[in-house]
Amino acid sequence: MGKRPDHVKPPAHLSPNTPVPDPEPIKRPQEDPLGRDPVRFGDWELKGIAVDF
Repeated sequence: MGKRPDHVKPPAHLSPNTPVPDPEPIKRPQEDPLGRDPVRFGDWELKGIAVDF
């Protein structure tokens, strides 16, 4: 995203954005004995169900 032109100013009541924290690293088991990790195929788990987007 580019820089805002000098003549464009944010409203006085607008507070500056706080930085977004970095996500915590995912803790995944070293082994998946049952082979049921849904993320291994690029799927995600939503309410206990593996889904594709």
